Amino acid sequence: MSDPDRARRAALRGLAAAPLAAALPAHADEAPQKILRCAFEVAESGFDPAQLVDLYSRIVTAHIFDGLYCYDHLARPFKIKPNTAEGLPEVSADFQTWTVRLRPGIYFTDDPAFKGKPRELVAQDYVYSLKRFFDPRWKAPTYPTLAEQKMVGAERARERALSERKPFDYDAPIEGMRALDRYTLQFRFEEPRPRFLQVITSGDLYGAVAREVVEAYGDAIAEHPVGTGPFKLGEWRRSSRIVLVRNPGYRTHFYDAEPNPDDEEGQALAMHFRGRRLPMLDRIEISIIEETQPRWLSFLNKQLDLLERLPFEFANIAIPNNRLAPNLARRGVQMYRNLNADVTITLFNMDHPVIGGYTPERVALRRAINLSIDVDQEIRLYWRGQAIPAQSSLMPNTVGFDQHFRSEMGEFNLARAKALLDMYGYVDRDGDGWREQPDGTPLLLEWATTPDQRARQRDELRRKDLSGLGIRIEFRPAKWPENLKNARAGKLMVWSLGYSAASPDGQASLDRGASVHVGGQNLARFRNNTFDQIYSRMRLLPDGPERESLFLEAKRILIVYAPYKNHVHRILTDLAHPWLHGYRRPLCWNEWWHFVDIEHMDETKVRT
Repeated sequence: MSDPDRARRAALRGLAAAPLAAALPAHADEAPQKILRCAFEVAESGFDPAQLVDLYSRIVTAHIFDGLYCYDHLARPFKIKPNTAEGLPEVSADFQTWTVRLRPGIYFTDDPAFKGKPRELVAQDYVYSLKRFFDPRWKAPTYPTLAEQKMVGAERARERALSERKPFDYDAPIEGMRALDRYTLQFRFEEPRPRFLQVITSGDLYGAVAREVVEAYGDAIAEHPVGTGPFKLGEWRRSSRIVLVRNPGYRTHFYDAEPNPDDEEGQALAMHFRGRRLPMLDRIEISIIEETQPRWLSFLNKQLDLLERLPFEFANIAIPNNRLAPNLARRGVQMYRNLNADVTITLFNMDHPVIGGYTPERVALRRAINLSIDVDQEIRLYWRGQAIPAQSSLMPNTVGFDQHFRSEMGEFNLARAKALLDMYGYVDRDGDGWREQPDGTPLLLEWATTPDQRARQRDELRRKDLSGLGIRIEFRPAKWPENLKNARAGKLMVWSLGYSAASPDGQASLDRGASVHVGGQNLARFRNNTFDQIYSRMRLLPDGPERESLFLEAKRILIVYAPYKNHVHRILTDLAHPWLHGYRRPLCWNEWWHFVDIEHMDETKVRT
C-alpha cells in the first residue's frame, strides 16, 4: 500500500469516527451551496435516453432519470438494489416472466408539460419509455439491446410501424411489457432471460420519461430532460457547459451503501455517510475541456474539484512510479487508481471496398495491420505506462474476461505482418515504397481522428506503425460526435475509440460483433452467422462453464476475422481535492454524484 493510500485510509477512519449531525437538514438555508466542479473530455450529444450511446451524455442522464434498479455505490464487484422499485423482481422459474412493483409517491420534476399539476411516476411510464426504443422515429442506437431480449410482441409493433409507414402506436398494448396496475410492471419474453435485471439496472438509458414531456417537446426532447432523479438540468451550452441542480422534489432517499465486510475504505465511507439524505450536493458544474493541458491546469488551480481520468501525458508528473507526487500529497490531493472495465479499439468498416469484406486477402490485410501495431510502444509512449494489452474485446471486471487468455491481438510481429501481405498480393509494384492492392490499385487507409493534440500523438504512432508495413495512411479529423454519427452510418473506413462497460456481464462486449447491433454498438458492421448463433445461445444460458466456453469461441471468431484491433485496457487515475468526500469510481455504471459531498471547511476559502 502506498503512502497516499495509507493517508487516505487514515483520513477515512477519522471521518468515520467524527460526529455526524445526520438529523440536520442536508441543505439548510444558511449553509453555503455545495457545488461539484468537474470536466468532460468529450462533448455530450444530448439528454434523451432513447437517442443516446455516448458515455458523457449518459453520465448526465444517469442523474436525471431513474431506473427501476441501481448499483450499490460501494459494493464490489457489484450489488444490484431497488431504486424506484419496491423490491427485487419476482421471476418465473423459466426466466420468461418478470414482475416489478414500483414504490408509490415518486414524482417527476416540475415542467410546463404537466400544466402545473404534480406528476407521479407510475408503471405505465416505464412501458412508454421502453416502447420508445422500438419506435423507428427515434433511431435508438441501443434498440438492438432491447430487441434481443425478445419481449413478446415488441418487435411486431416496430415492424408494423415500419411497414405501414405510420407513427408508432403507443396506445396499442404489447404483451411483453405491460402495466398490470398503477404500480405493477410485468415483462414477458419469448425465451429465458436470466440476466434481464442487469439490462434494466440502467437509469441513463432505461430510466422513466413522461409521455407528456416527449409529446410537448417533440424532436427537441434531447434538450428538455425531465425525470425523477436527484438532479435536473439547470443550464446547457452545447459542447461547452452543463449545469445540474438538485431536484427539490426528489423523494426521501438516505445513504445506505453496503460495502464488502473486508473493504476498510468502503466501511469507513459507509459509517461516515450512513443516514445522510441524498443528494448531498446542490449543484454540478461540468465544463467541456477537450484539450488535456487546460484540463490538468484547471485542477491544479482548484477550478475543478475532481479530475477524472488524469491525462496520461501528465502521469509522470502527477503519479511518478504510480505514487502520488509529493507536492500533490502535501496539498491533500486524493488519488484513486483502477484497472478500468474498458477497452480501446480500432474499427475497420467491413462494408468498405478497401478494408472490409470476408475474402482471404481482406482478412489478411486487417490481421497484418493488427500485427504491425506496436501496443507495447503505445502503452509506453502514449498511455505513459497506464494500461495493459487487450487480448480480446472482453473488459476487465466483467463476466467472460480471462486474464490468462492470450491472442495475436496482443502480438507485435512486423515480419509476420509483411509475410501475410506478400502472400495475398499486397505488394509494392511501382517501387515507390508503398504497397498496392492485389489488383494493382493504390492502397490508402483513411483514418478518422479528432483535431486535438492528444489525438495527434496517437496518430503519429499509427503512421509510424503502418509506414513500417508499407501502407499509406491519411488522417481525417472531425469532432468526436461527428465521427460517431458517421461511424454509425457506415461512412468511416477506420476509426479508433474506446468503450466502457455498461454492465457486469461481458456479453455486452460481444455486441460489437453481433449482426443485430450493426449501426449501433457494432460500428465495424461485422456479420457472421456462427458468431450470431453463439451470441444468441449465450443469452439463454445461466453463468457457468458452458457459457464460458461460448465466450471463448466468440472471442476467437472476432480475432480471426479482425473487424477490430483491440489495443489496451486503461488504468485510470482520478484525483480529488481534499474537500470532496465519498468518491469511488464506478465499475460499470454512471450514477454517483448524489453519493458524494463537498465538506465546507477552511479549504472552501482556498476554492474562491
